[in-house]
Amino acid sequence: MHSQTFAPLIDAHIHMDKYTPEQQEEMLLSFPAQQVEAVIAVSMDLASAQANLELAKQHPRYIHPAFGYHPEQPLLSHTEQEQFFHWIEEHIDHAVAIGEVGLPYYSREEAKGAGLDFDQSGYIDLLEQFILLAKKHDKPLVLHAVYEDADIACDLLEKHQFTQAHFHWFKGSKQTIRRMANNGYFISFTPDIRYETEIIELAQQYPAEQVMAETDGPWPFEGPFQGQITHPAMTRQVIQAWSEITGMRTERAARLFHRNTKRFYRLPE
Repeated sequence: MHSQTFAPLIDAHIHMDKYTPEQQEEMLLSFPAQQVEAVIAVSMDLASAQANLELAKQHPRYIHPAFGYHPEQPLLSHTEQEQFFHWIEEHIDHAVAIGEVGLPYYSREEAKGAGLDFDQSGYIDLLEQFILLAKKHDKPLVLHAVYEDADIACDLLEKHQFTQAHFHWFKGSKQTIRRMANNGYFISFTPDIRYETEIIELAQQYPAEQVMAETDGPWPFEGPFQGQITHPAMTRQVIQAWSEITGMRTERAARLFHRNTKRFYRLPE
């Protein structure tokens, strides 16, 4: 039995369109029993954004889409970028955020490991365009920007005086963590808070009023989640782990995470 005092769960970052239709249906049917109130369905590209918009129209109570271009893939051509931005502008009223957008840290590291050059200037330019788009429409921004890339993202956010930033599954230096926290940016923790030292240390440092829980599903997790299909209900274990790390009572932590996420994404009551 779930505790009735445990606040409803919101998955602040999931790729709903990457699950099979059967998995989507089964997951959505399980939400009431699992106390899942909502998910923020981030997008990878135009096709992904279109799929998430369709899912949101079918399940408006649960699915809140964000439209963006994931940076760990080749850049769009100029024509493709124009087409995608035009589509986002046309459908912006259906989006709760712009995302997932950011910088290609892992692709760059892979190229470096293979002894290849990697010019990320085009990705920086694209991220700046997404920040301007989010600012124009007063939408939160969902960021994939870790380690030194987070500093570049912070530079751009500060340049355009934009503070509605959510760094998902963040990793970075203590100096960057302080900068992000002081700027009012939010972060979210995944189930790896149960077993990753780096994430546990981050949870000890980041302000409680600026944290959320996510799964980044269908990304699979290790430890106690080994072999399980990633489900938004796993945010319950994220919150429980965070409460153990910080010493806050679990019920209070659950209410905090729920309130933070609703406030950041301006979800309906």
